[in-house]
Amino acid sequence: MTLLDLTPRVTTSERTATLPVVIIGAGPIGLAAAANLAERSIDFLVFESGGEVAASVRSWGHTRLFSPWKHLVDPASRRLLDAQGWELPDAERAPTGAELVDKYVAPLAAVDAIATRTRVGVRVEGVTREGMDRTRTTGRAATPFSVRVRLADGSVEDVAARAVIDASGTYLSPNSLSSSGLELLGMTEIADRVTPALPDVLGRDRDLFAGRRVTVVGAGHSAANTLLALVQLVREEPGTSVTWLIRNAQAVRVSSSADDELADRARLGSRVDQAVASGAIALTDGFEIIRGRRTSDGVELVGHQRGEVVTHRTDVVVNATGFRPNLDMLREIRLELDEIVEAPKRLAPLIDPNLHSCGTVEPHGFRELTHPEPGFFIVGMKSYGRAPTFLLATGYEQVRSVTAWLAGDMTSASKVDLVLPATGVCSTDSGSGGGCCS
Repeated sequence: MTLLDLTPRVTTSERTATLPVVIIGAGPIGLAAAANLAERSIDFLVFESGGEVAASVRSWGHTRLFSPWKHLVDPASRRLLDAQGWELPDAERAPTGAELVDKYVAPLAAVDAIATRTRVGVRVEGVTREGMDRTRTTGRAATPFSVRVRLADGSVEDVAARAVIDASGTYLSPNSLSSSGLELLGMTEIADRVTPALPDVLGRDRDLFAGRRVTVVGAGHSAANTLLALVQLVREEPGTSVTWLIRNAQAVRVSSSADDELADRARLGSRVDQAVASGAIALTDGFEIIRGRRTSDGVELVGHQRGEVVTHRTDVVVNATGFRPNLDMLREIRLELDEIVEAPKRLAPLIDPNLHSCGTVEPHGFRELTHPEPGFFIVGMKSYGRAPTFLLATGYEQVRSVTAWLAGDMTSASKVDLVLPATGVCSTDSGSGGGCCS
């Protein structure tokens, strides 16, 4: 059976209203959108590029989130799960990414109403309107969307949809190591010595780091988690050393405030501070990377530091510089994005990382997520563009509002309400680090 066989066969005049909503991404936010749609009896299809649901979360599953369970479960999803006899884990405890998947996301994906409409190993390559590129206007809003997907066997299909919810996230689109934002000069030379954010330092990836000079680039929570794991590795594996390289003049990018309601987030910042103070982590600040080079014994990063050209030698580089949205598949969709953070234009002022922490973002819904393309929404981490202040609870309220709008329930769609934990800064420099985890 092909994916197109799943689309209801109806006459042309009835077609648009009865087509499914396509959800891109089967992570926590994408599946929350599915749960909300299922609750409203709106047909949908979920396409996940990974081989399993929540593929990105699984890749950093060893990392502990700093939000406790009470902030990590979508209300509509919980109602579906409760009907299956599911029980919420310890509400005040923060799980690891693996626990989040095993105890919540995977059971949610297994609920029949969602499992039968979810396809893994299906990569969305483009979204457009049927027979229309982005330049055509006449009849556009009434024309179904066309979602081009590549299946696991390499075949390509176009799937018709009444609306599209892009919850594909940003984990697979890291920022560059280069301070310019462009691909680092010399990256091809050193690519095998550069790892993505949140490697499993003490587990799966241990051999890559043990006994080596390791440099972590970035100033957010992703960097902090990796730094602390490396500090432990230094104690266990002789010859291992850790350098924290940031482009700013000071290292305080993660919360260590006693007022932070997310205690695990506050402790994360405090532990990194202590490790730097003790010398367990060598801090190199004010370093703007411009080039990478392969050397006979490792990697050399060339950059500017306080007006001078300097070099830093290491064996392994961890790219924890944060993430950005992959917009390539949306080239034929009419988007209205902020020119700085690449978030929806109405949302951007509410999430500006220079002004807001995770806990000070205002509740928002379909209005702030609306684009000139009616029926198309970017939600979840991708909706924040390059801002690192996202929390899962925020994404759950986004999809609740969006699905209410799709159902024609304007009262519910317009009433957005969200209480986020205060306070603490997720990151004040979206170019230097990414916040992890919700």
